[in-house]
Parts: sequence; C-alpha cells; structure tokens
Amino acid sequence: MAKIGFIGLGNMGGPMAINLVKAGHAVTVFDLSDTAIATLVSAGASAASTAVEAVKGAEYVISMLPAGKHVESLYLTGDQPLFDHLAEGTLVIDSSTIDAQTAKRVGGIAAGRGISFMDAPVSGGVGGAVAGTLSFMVGASDQQFSQAKPILEVMGKNIFHAGVQGSGQIAKACNNMLLAILMTGTSEALNMGVDNGLDPKVLSEIMRLSSGGNWALEVYNPYPGVMPNAPASNGYQGGFQVDLMSKDLGLAMALSEQSNSATPMGTTARDLYKTHGEKGNGSLDFSSIIQGYQK
Repeated sequence: MAKIGFIGLGNMGGPMAINLVKAGHAVTVFDLSDTAIATLVSAGASAASTAVEAVKGAEYVISMLPAGKHVESLYLTGDQPLFDHLAEGTLVIDSSTIDAQTAKRVGGIAAGRGISFMDAPVSGGVGGAVAGTLSFMVGASDQQFSQAKPILEVMGKNIFHAGVQGSGQIAKACNNMLLAILMTGTSEALNMGVDNGLDPKVLSEIMRLSSGGNWALEVYNPYPGVMPNAPASNGYQGGFQVDLMSKDLGLAMALSEQSNSATPMGTTARDLYKTHGEKGNGSLDFSSIIQGYQK
C-alpha cells in the first residue's frame, strides 16, 4: 500500500483517484470543489483542506490540472508551492495535458531539489478513467518509470514510456491531433452519406469494417442514435469537451511551430474546433463537431 496525495478531481482525476482507493492505497485528496472531495471521501479517500495538506508524508503525488499555468502555480509559484513541502525522493506524477516545455522546466527544478517529477498525460476519456483502462504516455527516466508503473497500472491498461521529461506531452499532442483529424473526417463522411440518403447506422458499419475503420467508428460514433452509450446519443454531454480539444490542438500547433513540422490537417482541425467552440459549443463533447457539417 502506498501513501498518495491526489490533486485535481475533475471528470478524469476523480475516477482515477477512486481506482487507487479501490486498489487499497491510502489516498488523500484535494480539489477546489467540495462536492468532488465529498465524492472521493464516500469512496474511502481522506480529505485535505489544502494541497499542502494533501501531500504531507506522501510517497507519490498525482496531479490532474487544466493547463501548464496551473501546474506551475501548484508546484512552483503559488502561495504555497508544493516543491517547498515535499520530501526528497517523493515521486510526482503530473497527468495534466500541458506543453512539453513547462513539463521539462518543472521537472528540471524538481530534480534540483531532490524530487522526482514525470509527465504522464492520459488518453481514453472519462469511460477509460472509470474503468481503469487509460493509456499513459510517460516522460521520465527509466528509474522513475519503473517506480511509477505499479501505481499507473491501477489506473490504466496501456503504460508507455515515451522518453525523458516532456516526451509524454509530445506523444499526447500527436495523439490528440490525430484524434481530432479522425473525428472531423469521420463526421464529414457520415454527414455526406446521410445527405445522400444513407442510414447512418448502416454507413457507420460499412466504414467500420472497411478501409475507413477507425476509433470513432468503433467506440465513439459522432452521429446521434448510432451508439446508445456515446455522447452523441446523450445530447453531446459528458466525454471530452470541445474547449479541451481546442486547447490540446493549440498545444499541438505550438509544438509543430517549434519543430517546423508540416501539419496542414492538424491546422484545419484546430480551425474547425475553434469555430465550433466560438459558436457556443465549447462545453459539448468534441464529437459534436459533426454539427458544423449538418445543414
């Protein structure tokens, strides 16, 4: 049993922390939402009134925050930066999706203080977080990865060591850019078929089992009514918000500029999601992008 401090109990962080509790770990949690904390306490976690309290005596610290500025504030620049309160040898696992440069910078400062810091963003959505089947993309040393793996395996099914600090964020940016391209392309093809008289369920099955098959058609169909458990069949509620996809595509575009990489399809997907969000759809699931194609 490990002593774990968990900070950030949103749609993803909450279920991840619950799985750690179920596995028998001693988990102390903190979030700005009292409701989120109460949910974890009912699952068996201990509540903390501050982030500092949550990590007191922790062997592992896991954070799941919205953006790089929140990660920097939590560990380095806030009123009570956690790096001032962590013992040497503590392993920090940041599962936030942030820019690689921030992950590298925070990791470097941590190392100078004798603290291990690794970036470990995730893929798999809320369903994967609940089921404990997430994919972790880890930027860490070999030793850090080995130490963290038993903890990550409680929350995820596929644990990848992408490379040194920052590598996990690079892998996540590539993955989510591809996901956005697949979802926009799938939506475009489905809409065209329906406009020409095809049943969306029939067309989805044809494409799923043909050369156009992809993850969206397998488990996350964007057309309402095709998959009862997909957000599309629930008014595009839940899941992965358009605003978060736009944020991730912004990270991908910044990464492409740093490396001078050609990303014409990623750029188009970013523009489509940006426009979709600006029309008041930012809180909807990202599969709602199909609405931008519909007449």
